[in-house]
Amino acid sequence: MRVFVTGATGFVGTAVVRELVSAGHQVLGLSRSESGSASLQAAGAQVHRGSLDDLASLQAGAAAADAVIHTGFNHDFSRFKENCEADRRIIAAFGDELAGSDRPLLVTSGTGLLQLGRPATEDDLPNVGSSVIPRVATEEAVAAIVERGVKASLIRLPPSVHGAGDHGFVPMLIARARETGVSGYVGNGENRWPAVHRLDAATVYRLALERGALEPRYHAVAEEGVPFRQIAELIGRRLDVPVVSKSHEEAAAHFDWFAHFAGMDSPASSAKTKERLKWKPNQPGLLEDLDQDAYFAG
Repeated sequence: MRVFVTGATGFVGTAVVRELVSAGHQVLGLSRSESGSASLQAAGAQVHRGSLDDLASLQAGAAAADAVIHTGFNHDFSRFKENCEADRRIIAAFGDELAGSDRPLLVTSGTGLLQLGRPATEDDLPNVGSSVIPRVATEEAVAAIVERGVKASLIRLPPSVHGAGDHGFVPMLIARARETGVSGYVGNGENRWPAVHRLDAATVYRLALERGALEPRYHAVAEEGVPFRQIAELIGRRLDVPVVSKSHEEAAAHFDWFAHFAGMDSPASSAKTKERLKWKPNQPGLLEDLDQDAYFAG
């Protein structure tokens, strides 16, 4: 199968590209730079020059493929709402190209949209709209193109997608602990973060694609919920700094814009994904992976 992948040079996207290539698929990876193009070619993929801002280039990539995997997203949190609305437009553009065909589209979303007080399942939908949580725009956009007959599925990733090269939430926590001299958590720290190794997540994308993207939503979740305090304690031990509880008021000052995520309790189940895709995560868990020198180098 020839697959067009956005975000193909990113943390998750590179793992998806390698997973697809190793399984014998042809990959057409989106790249906006020479260095990105070189890395894609080294991974055995073909290059499609363009960017997330160029909807015509995205549609051209989709037109040249049997399927599309959309992992690309602008993670500049200072423009978060704007970037979420840009993702809505990207998904709509893919819908325009794929409408009337049976070519599947897999779109990346997050389990963090579902904070239900219990493990979220693949059947759950966000209980608020994008006016409240901007990232819900992605799921709204997918629902809109599905109504138009497009074969689209969501792949929800947990707050922590970890592994070599991680530059997400956990490295941010490490940096904050270094800056402040303490590793903090909110309240009793029992709020839970689901997690997955990026290589295990990449397998979900491949399996969903190969099995026809038959389900509306998949959860690429290996661990249902790791207590945040355990993450903070490991960081404190590795950096040799105190591990400190912060009240919600103190957390706002300590974590800054990240306070919402530090206090987020969003456990998520992947039971249905595992059953339907026969997916068996086999990479290290978050705490085992985090307890490596690579996370604390520099």
